[in-house]
Amino acid sequence: MRARHTILFLLISLGIVVAFVLDIMWGSVSLPASDVIDTLLGHGEHTTTSYVVLNFRLPKALTSLIAGAGISIAGLQMQTLFRNPLADTSILGINSGAGVGVAIYTMAYTLFPSLLSTAGVADTWGIILAACIGALSVLLMISAVSSRLHDIVSVLIVGVMIGFLASSVISILQYFSDEDTLKTYLIWSFGSVAGTTWRQLQLMLPVVLVGLIAALLMPKQMNALGLGENYARSVGTNIRLVRRLLIVITSIITGCITAFTGPIAFLGMAVPHFVRLLFRTADHHILVPATILSGSFLLLVCDLLTQAPGHQFVLPINAITSLLGAPVVILVVLGNKRKRDAFK
Repeated sequence: MRARHTILFLLISLGIVVAFVLDIMWGSVSLPASDVIDTLLGHGEHTTTSYVVLNFRLPKALTSLIAGAGISIAGLQMQTLFRNPLADTSILGINSGAGVGVAIYTMAYTLFPSLLSTAGVADTWGIILAACIGALSVLLMISAVSSRLHDIVSVLIVGVMIGFLASSVISILQYFSDEDTLKTYLIWSFGSVAGTTWRQLQLMLPVVLVGLIAALLMPKQMNALGLGENYARSVGTNIRLVRRLLIVITSIITGCITAFTGPIAFLGMAVPHFVRLLFRTADHHILVPATILSGSFLLLVCDLLTQAPGHQFVLPINAITSLLGAPVVILVVLGNKRKRDAFK
């Protein structure tokens, strides 16, 4: 079994390297593989190809790499915390909070563009700042609730209700918005890894990497939670502390990624199931690093599928992640049903 896991890790890592290079090569203009590799290794000359690679394609590929890892590990943490196979990064309302922030900002920017520009808030950075504030607000609310409620189901219900409240606020804002405002918000809600700049990556990468490192340090506690609260207490796990840490880590990762890329659907739900099926284990010492790598690989593949080489159009990345993620969840549900029928 250990040899099988090692082979799978090597294959996924190789797949990441190949998908990473292909993601840089493909686009409205296809770039030669030799020129891309030379540029990445620092051997390329200052040509149009190197400019496109370093300023557009490479930041996009790095965003796919880090966002895929972050969203996937956040989904695994939520499924472990709530012991619910359908839990994902949206279950605490973090995505909805970011959406409210963006909806409020886009409406305000449309009404008072000169005022916000005078205040030094540009359109792109304003959206990012608004999403961060919205996600952080929900994080603080969830943290306050989790400190008062000891029942994780109650925290789950509160998170879902916050999501409904946020959706209601967004609907009201959309009703009173004009076409330009609706278009700006709609484009953000589609999700995209293509618009991230190096300056934005300097903010996103450290935050998400800290969250990923924290997740890599918690497989023992996640294994204990996965076996039930009574078992976790019997082995000396501080359940309340672990819950808070998982909620904070998930919220920070999700809020940061959502702010820069928009909401990316289904990845957080589907990737942990994909990894469990592939590695045939429930041990988080294996699941956590496997989920990080698989999430990076799958989002790179999804980004590849959004763009056809030689064509100008780019599909919304949420359309691709849903197309790939939904069948995985359906297979898991059918597989669980077969297992239940077998034990009858």
